[in-house]
Amino acid sequence: MYKEQELNKAAGLYSSLQILEDEPGSLETDARLKAMNRPLLAWYDSHARILPWRENPEPYRVWISEIMLQQTRVEAVKPYFERFMESLPDAASLASVEDDRLMKLWEGLGYYNRARNLKKAAQIIVNDYNGEMPSEYETLLKLPGIGSYTAGAIASIAFGRPVPAVDGNVLRVISRILASREDILKASTKRWMEERLRETMPKGAASRFNQGLIEIGAIVCVPNGQPKCGECPLHSICLARQQGLLDEIPVKTPPKKRRIEERTVCILENGAQVGIRKREDTGLLASLYELPNVEGYLTPDELSKTFGFGQDLVAELEPLPAAKHIFSHVEWHMKGYRIRLSGPIPDGYIPAEKSQLKDVYPLPNAFARYTKLIM
Repeated sequence: MYKEQELNKAAGLYSSLQILEDEPGSLETDARLKAMNRPLLAWYDSHARILPWRENPEPYRVWISEIMLQQTRVEAVKPYFERFMESLPDAASLASVEDDRLMKLWEGLGYYNRARNLKKAAQIIVNDYNGEMPSEYETLLKLPGIGSYTAGAIASIAFGRPVPAVDGNVLRVISRILASREDILKASTKRWMEERLRETMPKGAASRFNQGLIEIGAIVCVPNGQPKCGECPLHSICLARQQGLLDEIPVKTPPKKRRIEERTVCILENGAQVGIRKREDTGLLASLYELPNVEGYLTPDELSKTFGFGQDLVAELEPLPAAKHIFSHVEWHMKGYRIRLSGPIPDGYIPAEKSQLKDVYPLPNAFARYTKLIM
């Protein structure tokens, strides 16, 4: 084990250490992957970003951070992570939290099933594992919301288990290192890569190795734009760079075109109150609260009948700017109206205090353009 001074010295040396091939492309696959180990670990030791879940990589913290980081940028996650840890610091508190409170803590991160699965998994951890996160990869895989990447990340980062953690960043980096034209969205490609890394990753360094690969994919071999090959500790063994294929690799199946759905959204106001309602328990944005909305674009004359308020109660009707929200499979293209009522919020709606939209009722980001006009 290096002392800190020796480790820093080694990081400076190995971050520039490159494995030289006798001839370009002469290394076999496993040898090429093994050649990553020393420069990758040294680069990570000296370049890893300071992140709250890295400073204290307890299993629960690693788990929550990894779920939050799915589909969400690191910088966006930081304040959510800190707030979540303050409110729900362990599996027991997460297992018993009220659903509305959990959704409020998750509000803004999207993909709300992630939060629901967190609570389900926490209840299993409390009931079956005495509130302690299991350390074995295969056991972690059985928990709701935990797939092979998350199980690998928790097992390796929190417990030092020698298992890979292959996410989109790692798929991109390894595909370029190997100049692989396999579709990285296929499960078979991911499984193959997990098997190869499991065989070639350095012993006793699973946490640093996995985080190093993820970090290179996040800040060097970036998902959008040109990779920063001059900063990469692996550039000398990268076949995609050698062969001029960086623009072609990784290979991904083009996504299906999203369905466009037109919607009309209303802000129903009466003084300090606004009308909201709770969505169904299943389907898109299940169990969350929402502003009144319907599919299709309505004219002002159609609003009172559709949303159930008397036309004689309308003190003011104001058209609002258009808005758009993108889900994985559908886009909402919205037009909105602010309707100030001279009477109470109509039956069928929750007459919420405007202040409660900040602290009590979880409203999804889909309505953010309009909820910002209320608070």
